[in-house]
Amino acid sequence: MLNQSLQQRLLQKLSPQQIQFIKLLQVPTVALDARIKEELEENPALEDISLADMNDPQEDYPDKDPEEYNVDDSNETYDEFNVDDYLQDDSANDYGNKYDSNDEDETKEMPLVVANTFFENLQAQLDLVILENNQYIIAQQIIGTLDDDGYLRRPIYSLIDDLAFSQNIITNENEVEDILLKIQNFEPAGIGARNLKECLLIQLNKKVLTKSITMAIHIVKDYLDEFTKKHYDKLEKLLNINDIQLRDAVNEILKLNPKPGNSGASNVKQMQIIPDFHIANNTGFLMLTLNAKNAPELRVSRSYQEMFQHYDKTSNKDKKLKEAVQFVKQKLDSAKWFIDAIKQRQQTLLKTMNAIMHYQYDYFINEGNERYLRPMILKDIADTIDMDISTVSRVANSKYVQTEFGTFLLKSFFSEAIQMESGEEVSNKEVKKILEECILKEAKKNPLADEKLTEILKLKGYNIARRTVAKYREQMGIPVARLRKEL
Repeated sequence: MLNQSLQQRLLQKLSPQQIQFIKLLQVPTVALDARIKEELEENPALEDISLADMNDPQEDYPDKDPEEYNVDDSNETYDEFNVDDYLQDDSANDYGNKYDSNDEDETKEMPLVVANTFFENLQAQLDLVILENNQYIIAQQIIGTLDDDGYLRRPIYSLIDDLAFSQNIITNENEVEDILLKIQNFEPAGIGARNLKECLLIQLNKKVLTKSITMAIHIVKDYLDEFTKKHYDKLEKLLNINDIQLRDAVNEILKLNPKPGNSGASNVKQMQIIPDFHIANNTGFLMLTLNAKNAPELRVSRSYQEMFQHYDKTSNKDKKLKEAVQFVKQKLDSAKWFIDAIKQRQQTLLKTMNAIMHYQYDYFINEGNERYLRPMILKDIADTIDMDISTVSRVANSKYVQTEFGTFLLKSFFSEAIQMESGEEVSNKEVKKILEECILKEAKKNPLADEKLTEILKLKGYNIARRTVAKYREQMGIPVARLRKEL
């Protein structure tokens, strides 16, 4: 027997417009520009005013109602509107005019830097080595197997199997080892090493042998673990040398490149930061402006609006014409929603950044001195602007502000509060700044342990635990005292 029941539930769902706004809010400026270009390409009813005003296409439809199209002095009669003609919209002419423009500013091209990649440099050196055909293919296989940092981490027996299956070349371990040794003589030094020890030894063996180099080779070959852990006292006893001799050998090792594959300039990745906001200090008055790229001049196409009005009034509507009208209406609504989402994004960005700027007023006035940075969490700003915490989080996680003393991620202005012995609350960034200053001033031969750093902070009035000091030190990427020790 089937039991049926009636149940009433309250559900909360996001509308397509809200979802679009949320997606636009969280993207940074550089991604927003690409997103707008994508929308302009997909929706012909959306126009960029700066481009549309330059090349307004001629309208191919009548200026009056289609039913009144016939005139006395013309033998032409109005034909029923063809949806195929409509779908061939004027946006194609817009794009053609835009890219075929004779404006010198439009046709200028940015020069591109041409540089050989890491693997191309190795291939060029391989071409200079005299090898048999099979040996050349083996060498190419080895070079293609190297990691981006220049190491060969694939076992030799796996390379032999790869050559047998992919190249139909039967070889042995000794032959592959011999060819690998030739590749290890390539530049930069250390290429083709199978581990850190081999990489460092390859580089040291290419240097002119001196007492320091000889001692450095001895350390890397037999006592690399002690060296990496900076057990310098133990090394002096094991090698029966003094601190000066050890320092000279250690300095030679520190000059080496542990990742030779990343030494090329072409492999360096740079991230371009485009600030979303600008803050200027005008004699004590902070001025906030939004990056112009966040406020594009978009509008709904007048051509499409008039086209929709004309053909929506047509009395004789067949199936094709109804589909055409529905298509135009869909594109017009989509364009309006997108423009509204962009405007809402601008308002939310300005409202959030304005609240952050006033909350951290002393910090911005004092040119980024972290001693003036107030403790601030997402809820503080959300309560100020009467918005949800998730909205503030989306703004803070991906947006940058440019000031007269640098460009910063908005997230960096948020910090937890720490209570001093006086009862005053300060930002944990202030404590991190003091920790950094203490470590910079420490004696490198006897660096400060976490316990000693905790005592220094307590003397300054910051009553925090040792584990908190260790956590802040790790967040700043500073190693423990033993690994900061220098000779």
